[in-house]
Amino acid sequence: MAGALALAAGAAYAQGAPSAASAPAAATALAAATAPAAATAPAAAGPATVAQPQYPGLPSETPQNFVPSSAGADYDSRDVMIAMRDGVKLHTIILVPHGARRAGILLTRTPYNARELTSHRQSLHLASRLWGYDNATETIIEGGYIRVVQDIRGKYGSEGDYVMNRPMRGVLNPTPVDESTDTYDTIDWLVKNVPESNGRVGVLGISYDGFLALTPLVNPHPALKVAVPMNPMVDGWHGDDWFHYGAFRQQNLPYIYEQTATRANDAQWQSGYFDDYDLYMHDGSAGELARRHGMEQIGFWNKIIAHPAYDAFWQEQAMDRILARSPLAVPTMLVAGLWDQEDIYGAIAVYKALSVAPANQGKLFLVLGPWYHGQQIVDADALGPIRFGSDTGLYFRRQIFAPFLAHYLKEDAAAAPLPAPVVAFQTGTNTWERLPSWPSACAGACTPAARPLYLQAAGGLGFAPPAAGATFDEYVSDPARPVPFRARPIQPVGYVAPLSWERWLVDDQREFSGRTDVLTYTTAPVEAPLAISGEPVANLIAATSGSDVDWVVKLIDVYPDEVAGQAELGGYQLAVSMDIFRGRYREDLAVAKAVKPNAPLQYRFALPTTNHVFLLGHRIMVQIQSSWFPLYDRNPQKFVPNIFFAKPADYQKATERIYHAPGRASFVELPVVAQGEGAGTQ
Repeated sequence: MAGALALAAGAAYAQGAPSAASAPAAATALAAATAPAAATAPAAAGPATVAQPQYPGLPSETPQNFVPSSAGADYDSRDVMIAMRDGVKLHTIILVPHGARRAGILLTRTPYNARELTSHRQSLHLASRLWGYDNATETIIEGGYIRVVQDIRGKYGSEGDYVMNRPMRGVLNPTPVDESTDTYDTIDWLVKNVPESNGRVGVLGISYDGFLALTPLVNPHPALKVAVPMNPMVDGWHGDDWFHYGAFRQQNLPYIYEQTATRANDAQWQSGYFDDYDLYMHDGSAGELARRHGMEQIGFWNKIIAHPAYDAFWQEQAMDRILARSPLAVPTMLVAGLWDQEDIYGAIAVYKALSVAPANQGKLFLVLGPWYHGQQIVDADALGPIRFGSDTGLYFRRQIFAPFLAHYLKEDAAAAPLPAPVVAFQTGTNTWERLPSWPSACAGACTPAARPLYLQAAGGLGFAPPAAGATFDEYVSDPARPVPFRARPIQPVGYVAPLSWERWLVDDQREFSGRTDVLTYTTAPVEAPLAISGEPVANLIAATSGSDVDWVVKLIDVYPDEVAGQAELGGYQLAVSMDIFRGRYREDLAVAKAVKPNAPLQYRFALPTTNHVFLLGHRIMVQIQSSWFPLYDRNPQKFVPNIFFAKPADYQKATERIYHAPGRASFVELPVVAQGEGAGTQ
């Protein structure tokens, strides 16, 4: 993600940036180009000059340019600077397995340090050099692929200027280059200068790197044969890293700070608080906290605070909109996680945008797994306490990902089986489904039926419309006591133990259902399994005594009081799909407008995609609240032109009402799959 997507020191991501401890050294090494140097590299400008020793009588024992020996290694490492069309050179590491002949190339472009991603361990074995982020190691090694990782312009060893999620050339980017042209120029160089390749290139990446794997689909190079964007950043306002329906994801502030302040991510965010809840409460608004950290120096931050609404700045760079403008020329597999805590929006948005065009059939594939952000390339037999009955990540890599790459990148593997157009894991039953399209659960023109699940009096929830009686429930939302999104103390974003950012979407929601500022509605135990497939849609008839409001809606699977074989799941409240909507954008996402106080109004917004079965004896729950802190910034509940600049006096209590009466019914549309409509499963 561009907001909290990042590598953690030594494992996956940490607070949005590669390990700071190694960053300065890595940057120095890259700039000096002192990596194993046997290889094909661009021609040097001239013969290297030999520095004269300071004291000839006792010269330095350290050579000016040491070239490590690669004796005994099973690969060659080539460290090159590839010139782009504007003359900027991008640092690129090429790892070629010994004995490779006419091998396919797997390219990842990254803002997260190509050196670090290819130097997990200084080993003579290629498998030991590759590490978690973006490296599905056994797929790369067993496939015999040439692995290429490149620093994008402006980061680490590459020249040029860094622009967060650099927009495509056009209104927002008047330069001659973008990430698409840089990928084109890189592929062009690789197929001409890596003699072991067969001239076929695939691009892949997760998160920000997933965004970078989408961009070459715009005017692709002829040698680009396949793309696999995983958990890609697609639309930073609508539901990925920076905003969700207008609510700012303020726990991404440290990521923005570290990712953009320096080339090598060596400026580290300073907190001073153990509990992030206290950190974000202390300075009031997200804008004030950023100001106190000096973020007005950062260009991307200034763009964020200047564009809090879904205006042309965000719309013009949304990749789903851009890619929908022309037919898909390159076979593309989009990979998404059902519990992706960072970029849950993007892959599905791109799929929806591209799947409507008949010309894209046969080239567009979708995989949905039960994963956190990027879990598909690591062990994935569980997420938190939720067990899946098998290693779903290994299944993806062996049964779906590897054959897909081989089909397009290997000369002798054109007959390698392609997956179904959609392969989706169904949570609850823990089965894989092979489907013709998404959302769908049958082999044919079948889509789930939107079935309203109504909020009812006395905390009831059911498919019958509400009857006459109590017409609403209400609570007081107090910005001085916002509802936390996790049990406190709340940890910062990070993937390395003891941090647990990757599993917050499966946290037990009982922590919040007992609060007086959270409304809870629950069905009776279901009498038959209920399958849903697609996007639930929240439809609230609601009123606020303030002039602005946030609505958080959670769709939850409530486990029976006792669960055989896993006692800790007794009564567990597992979130299936949940999101936040900022009330000022009820009428127009692009224009903020004050909410009329005390007026029952309709708020309708889609929740993230799910593929879940509520099993026999489970109950369905809906929770509603007006803050989700500190993941999202607090709404002052008094309309101000720009919440980033809200003052302490602007934050006011408000009474929130949710209606459940005939003519004013609130409900969540469930994309219910009729029994007997199942496609192929395993």
